[in-house]
Amino acid sequence: MSQFNVTTYDIERPTGQCAYTGRSLEPGETYIATLVEVDPDPQNPKANPSGLKRLDVALKVWEAGQRPLRLFSFWKSVVPQPNQKKKVFVDDQVLMNLCKRLADADQPQRLAFRFVLALILMRKKLLRYEGSRVEKIPASGDQPETRREYWKMIPKGEEEALEILNPELDEAQIQQVTEQLGEILEGEL
Repeated sequence: MSQFNVTTYDIERPTGQCAYTGRSLEPGETYIATLVEVDPDPQNPKANPSGLKRLDVALKVWEAGQRPLRLFSFWKSVVPQPNQKKKVFVDDQVLMNLCKRLADADQPQRLAFRFVLALILMRKKLLRYEGSRVEKIPASGDQPETRREYWKMIPKGEEEALEILNPELDEAQIQQVTEQLGEILEGEL
């Protein structure tokens, strides 16, 4: 599936400053990291191909009620001390919530992102593979018949299954998405 040949998601690393005030966030300071939905830039179609942009908001600003428009997801984080080794700071529930919120995604990049996120959650034993189903899409016009495979996965402690599209990524594509996911979450997966 060549539409999944994405080299980057262009979601920035933390800027070290509040998106609202421009003030530098100090080491040890708690802030809210957010992902917001953005429209494609017709002048620069390669900018933000995932449709998501990261904005960091100082905790006091967040608590005062200022929220980015088109908020997709958010989590609490702490500015690391200089030379501090990075660690995973997003808890498993945040990852599961993100996977569930991507259920209606139809952009190839988001489908690939969700699939790799589901693989990570499966490795952490938070999703259990229950089987798969194949959906055949009939030929139309000059398009040949295609098929889509959906994995049925059950979240730990829940009964309702999630359907995860298997975009049939190759190893290099999985590695690209995994690296991007690690950058977004500022941790090592």
